[in-house]
Amino acid sequence: MGMSVTISVATERDAEQIFRLQYLCFQSEAALYGNYRIAPLVQTLESVRAEVASDCVFVARLGDEVVGSVRGSVTEDGAASIGKLCVHPRLQGHGIGARLLRTAEAALVEERGATKFRLSAGHRSEGTLRLYRRVGYETVGTTQGEDGVPMIVLEKQAAAGTYAATATA
Repeated sequence: MGMSVTISVATERDAEQIFRLQYLCFQSEAALYGNYRIAPLVQTLESVRAEVASDCVFVARLGDEVVGSVRGSVTEDGAASIGKLCVHPRLQGHGIGARLLRTAEAALVEERGATKFRLSAGHRSEGTLRLYRRVGYETVGTTQGEDGVPMIVLEKQAAAGTYAATATA
């Protein structure tokens, strides 16, 4: 009998597990770009704690273990910035990332008034880009990360009222 993965709001107690999971998950991205100074790998535990306290942060749990995470915040123009989506490598490909993303979108609309969503992924991160496009994001431009990695910027409009049902699915 297996346990099911649940999605919930992250608490301060989750910060260390999120920090460790993020470090594990973004190793493959770092290798893809030959750059181990990408933002998720150099972020401090204190910074993760601050994000958990101020942003919309959700975790996926398998029992007591945090196996996925996502963060989002809303900018002054009403756009929600979503980032650091990660799922433990052993559980990737099972829809957990999409569930986390939908849950963050719902909260950002309902709790913070987001009118659109914006995220980015490295230009070589084909799996991540495929996920984002599958859930409705479209490329709107490119930028360069602070770490020098070329990034593709994607957006989609928030459709108020459509996310609440998917957040619990």
